[in-house]
Amino acid sequence: MTKAIPTRKSARGLPLRLKFIQAWVDQDGRAHHYFRRAGYPRERLPGLPGSLEFMSAYQAALDSAMTPIGADKRSRPGSVSAACASYYASQSFRGLAASSQIVRKAVLEAFRRDHGDLQIAAMPRKFLAALLDAMTPTTARNWFKAIRALTDHCKVGMLKDDPTLGIRPRPIKGDGFHTWTEDEIAAFEAKHAIGTRERLALTLGLYSGQRRGDVIRMGRQHVRAGVLTVTQQKTGATLAIPVHAELQAVLDHAPGNQLTFLTTARGAAFDGQAFTMWFAKACAKAGLSPACTFHGLRKAACRRLAEAGCTVHEIAAISGHASLKEVERYTKAADQAKLAQAAMARTTAANTAKRA
Repeated sequence: MTKAIPTRKSARGLPLRLKFIQAWVDQDGRAHHYFRRAGYPRERLPGLPGSLEFMSAYQAALDSAMTPIGADKRSRPGSVSAACASYYASQSFRGLAASSQIVRKAVLEAFRRDHGDLQIAAMPRKFLAALLDAMTPTTARNWFKAIRALTDHCKVGMLKDDPTLGIRPRPIKGDGFHTWTEDEIAAFEAKHAIGTRERLALTLGLYSGQRRGDVIRMGRQHVRAGVLTVTQQKTGATLAIPVHAELQAVLDHAPGNQLTFLTTARGAAFDGQAFTMWFAKACAKAGLSPACTFHGLRKAACRRLAEAGCTVHEIAAISGHASLKEVERYTKAADQAKLAQAAMARTTAANTAKRA
């Protein structure tokens, strides 16, 4: 946090305060002062406030030109740091959903902090592959996606050869988030009755099939003539989802004086992390394991649609999945279960006929 500190005395003997100064004292009792201003590079200021060297450096920092977002001293042309700064200013980055920007920038800033002074054109494939091998599969997937976006941006003007080509992160084993079972849904509903915020959250997730970030933004203004209209944060796709009778029954008991259906105890809209923590407590009260997350309701919605005989495209029309690969897993599982039941029924019928 920027801290204003007393420096010189005014004509009336009152302390003057300098703007944009961050001050702290280390464990050895030494004072450190930095110039911190949005859009400007972070500068270490020498001496103590009020001294000639301090005030000269402070004035020079005030007079310096604004730098691009993300730029710093390491941003020499062609460096990883300069590449990151250029990418942040690009349309491809700014066109991402806000949540995706946060995740991607967190990965790139960590990479930049460790390797920002290196030339991106001289970055060998083996170097990136070694970094990936030291990560868990889930972390590696997110990290590689961010680095791949950065190198793709740098193909114009900074890179001749893409160092990510030929690299394949290790596949993630398992199905990711746990898909809620019917027993788990029933246990949650038994604990949280219609009219509670908890039941409203579950029903919105289960009968809309949407992600957390889209569900917490839903409100009555999004429902018209029995249709829930959602513009997904992640994909930008606009979906028109018929309101299921079960969802309508719960919405009929929801408060109607807020912009969002789901609110905190104080009536404010949820942010993503606060909602996740609150919903996890609701699951625990229902006796469910930590594996039951809100995202698992999205998967349960797809499972139910597949078991009802919906096609891949019909399911995607509700869930808004940009790729059909994940949706296909639900339909394949549903088809397998139906085929297995049909096969077992035939076997039973055949055995009964033999005994007769």
